[in-house]
Order: sequence, then structure tokens, then C-alpha cells
Amino acid sequence: MQIPKIDLKDYEYTLPEERIAKFPLKKRDESKLLQYKNGEISHWNFYDIPAILPKDSLLVYNDTKVIPARLIFQRETGARIEIFLLQPILPTTVIPEIMLAKHPVVWETMIGNSKKWKDGEILTGRVLLNEKEILLQAKLLDRESRKVEFSWNDSQVAFVDVVEASGEVPLPPYLNRKPETEDKNRYQTVYSEKEGAVAAPTAGLHFTPEIFEKLKHKGIQKTQLTLHVSAGTFQPIKAKDVTEHPMHSEQIHVNKETIESVLAMEGKIIAVGTTSVRTLESLFWYGVKLIENKGEELKIEKLFPYQTRERIPTLRESFEAILGYMNQKNLKTIMGTTEIFIFPGYSYRVVNGLITNFHQPGSTLILLIATILGNDWRSVYNSALDNDYRFLSYGDSSLLWLS
Repeated sequence: MQIPKIDLKDYEYTLPEERIAKFPLKKRDESKLLQYKNGEISHWNFYDIPAILPKDSLLVYNDTKVIPARLIFQRETGARIEIFLLQPILPTTVIPEIMLAKHPVVWETMIGNSKKWKDGEILTGRVLLNEKEILLQAKLLDRESRKVEFSWNDSQVAFVDVVEASGEVPLPPYLNRKPETEDKNRYQTVYSEKEGAVAAPTAGLHFTPEIFEKLKHKGIQKTQLTLHVSAGTFQPIKAKDVTEHPMHSEQIHVNKETIESVLAMEGKIIAVGTTSVRTLESLFWYGVKLIENKGEELKIEKLFPYQTRERIPTLRESFEAILGYMNQKNLKTIMGTTEIFIFPGYSYRVVNGLITNFHQPGSTLILLIATILGNDWRSVYNSALDNDYRFLSYGDSSLLWLS
């Protein structure tokens, strides 16, 4: 297909500072919920969602867990160096594996106040873990690529334990505040499980165990997948040609049961969050790759879906190809990366509905929303602004249905 020209000005809107939710509500499910269905907008609260969703639905949610990815070190001179974990490099690039490492690890990072960090200088921090003091050291391996090696003096302790004990919650930059005690719990979904994200899949922040119990009672099914959200999710679009925006690569992990659930519930798939959308749609194109014999690696480049092809397989054909591959290789889980860029002109292949928050103007996520809503995205956002909805990560929610 021909890639459409996107004018970013068409996806801008005015978001007053006071509409950005700087803090979460005390009760997760008391957030507002805007529903868009068949061109109509209605207003609810999130605790109404069990009543709204059809009983023959499948909720697909992202079970990634946010790690306290902001590590603070103090030089002997008093200078504060902030190291933000981005992508693992050694001994493995697989996030779940590197989090369990008990020996030195190397990460690509962002470094605050890097000019104060001299080449060859080792930064040392003290971590209290189970009433035992552990020394955490950081060594700058390559200033240009921002590679940092972390080591600690206890081979019985995993890297994830060191990070959990010493790091700060990586709140989004637009909140413009330091994390507080409550953020450690509230900037995490109640179903978070797999450590590795540096940003929360925020659509899931509204769910509670009580909501899940009501959904179960109604007969609504659920399944999980994992996309480890990267800091690139906050990267603004600066390219004049939107398609030249460097989409961030994120790791995904999906088990066989999820593939089978999607096949069984075709046409009734509701994604919890844009990260679940990106994963589900990436899986479709992975199945296409397998069908087209373009390799077995699960790696979806940002514009792969827009390539011209004589015929696009159906969802069933695609997911059966994945299932067949997993059976052939005796795999219970598939793992890979995606850069998929969803913008107007894209046709959704898996998702029928989306639960999501309200996103930044002119962002990749607004483009994803506009791909669902068409020109109605502006009406939806204007309605939310007119009805005092709270925006962004700690803000209110929406339930958007594809026509």
C-alpha cells in the first residue's frame, strides 16, 4: 500500500497544564470513562466497565512491571549523577534474563549531568537490602553510546533486587515532579508481573481486583501478553515527514495460550492500552512474515505493515501460522521486538476495541487513536476537555470501539 502523507498539525490540540493529572486518584476505578461507539460519545465511571463490555469479549492486557529505572549516584564532590536504564546490552539483551543476573550487567542509558562524570571514574552507591548494605558501582564504558556497566558486591543478589532497593520510580517527564511514596504502588498495574518496563502501561492503572471479579462473573475472558514499555514512548515527533520519526524498539513476550485465545475469540478482542494494541497487531504481521517466508525472527520494523503485497492473510491464517511454528519448534512462548508505527492509513487486523487514557498532542499515540476514530478523534478529545477529564498517565480513561 502507499504510505499516506501525515501533517502533524492535524493531530495537535491545546492541552492546558491544569488538565494534566499530576497525581493519581485515591481509588483506581473512580476515574471517568468516556465511551465512543458507533459515532456516539457517552460518559461513565471506570467502575461501570463490567456493565458496558459485552459478555462475549476477550480483554488482552500487558503484564509488564515498571522497574525503578532511575538510579542516583553522588560523586565525592557532591555532584549528582542520574542514570536512567534504557536497553540491556550484556550479558543478554533479554530483559527478564538480565534482571535476574547476579554478575555485572551493561545497559544503554540516559545520563543526567554526564559532564560531571569523568572517564574512568567509578560511581558508588550504598543499597540497603534485607538489612544488609550492598555496594552498587557504575562504570561509564562508552560516553558516546552511553553504555554503563553496573556491578555489586554480592553474587547472591539479582540485579532486579538491587534496582528495586535503590532506584526511583521513573515518572513521565511531563508530570514535572519528583516521585513520592505512593507512586511506587500507583504507577503500577495491579496485575504487573514481568519486570522490565521504564514506563507504565497506563490504561491498566484503572483496574482493581474487584473489577476483574465482576468481569469474570459476567463471563468476560482475559489473557495477558508482555511488552516492556521503553522511554521512547514519550519521545515527541520532530520529523517533518512523520514516517521518518525513529520509532522505539520494544521487547515483547507472548505465550501460546494467548495466541490460542485470540484465535478462539476472533472479532471480540479488546486491548487494554496502546501497548497491547501494538503487540497484538505486531503478532499479526509476524504471522504474515512466517506465511511469506521472510524469516522466523519476531521482529517487526516500523513500516513493515505498509509494504505492498498481493494479498494480506486473514487473522486466522496469520495466528494459525504462529501456532504452527510454535508447535513445530515446541515453544511455549515467543519473544521478539517491535517498532510498529500505527498511523492513519493503517487497518487494524486484530483489535476491535481499545481501553486507553488521553494522550499528548502531536504524539505517536494520538496517531494510533486517530487510526481508530478517524476525524472523530478531535470530537472525543474536545468532549473530554469540556467534561473536565484528567489527561495523560494518571488521568481518566476511554473505551473506543472500531466501527
